[in-house]
Amino acid sequence: MSSTADNFPASITLVGAGKMGSAMLSGWIAMGLNAQTITILEPAPHPDLEATCKTEGVALNPPLSALTPAEVLILAIKPQMLESVAPALSPLVGPGTLILSILAGKRIADLAARLPGTSAIVRAMPNTPAAIGRGITGVAASSSVTERQRGMTDALLGAVGAVEWLASETLIDAVTAVSGSGPAYIFYLAEALAKAGEAAGLPADLAARLARATVEGSGELMHLSPELTPAKLRENVTSPGGTTAAALAVLMADGGLSPLMRDAVAAAQRRAGELSG
Repeated sequence: MSSTADNFPASITLVGAGKMGSAMLSGWIAMGLNAQTITILEPAPHPDLEATCKTEGVALNPPLSALTPAEVLILAIKPQMLESVAPALSPLVGPGTLILSILAGKRIADLAARLPGTSAIVRAMPNTPAAIGRGITGVAASSSVTERQRGMTDALLGAVGAVEWLASETLIDAVTAVSGSGPAYIFYLAEALAKAGEAAGLPADLAARLARATVEGSGELMHLSPELTPAKLRENVTSPGGTTAAALAVLMADGGLSPLMRDAVAAAQRRAGELSG
């Protein structure tokens, strides 16, 4: 089986190098991609990005007239910019180009209509932990995407975390609601736990530290225990009749956390559909 590095494309044009684009660039370099195969188009490059490009030999903002279609064109701009930049990007798309888009709300059909030079399009929904290499990305492909292009997608997105292929693009909205928006739910959990600790009598700063460290440590424990389900991990710290069981009786009651989370995910999924429509 070929390594991840073996699946890297011969040439990449990355359009947009904000937080997510820069995170991918760092991941590619760390995994051994030849930086000289990368071209970045970013109208407002951060000084750190400029320094990385200079050090590694990445082409940053060359004249568009000097560029030819790359094997992979990655779109990491703000979704609302697609309409205005698509005409300038069209010459960068050839019949053999794979378009890899992380533009929230922009469907494969939207991309095909605005960049018609290729029918090989992958739509991806990453999440913010990609910035530290611990993200997860849901991916849907057009029917024209080849096995090699799937391998390239795995290599490029795998540099910042796990990759999950979806049977249908229709699942993207659900992925958005669970993992795309999910980090905010976890951060709010830490926030709510800290406020509950303060209400229980703890100084606010101590409650905040306890809550934050608990969420951080629990996430890492789950990460390091892939053989255990979240339910099993929960059971392992719950003694019958103890304090944890008393709290879980509230969280797991009718109207507790599970139906509340289901409603929250459903609301995010509906909104994702509205933004895509």
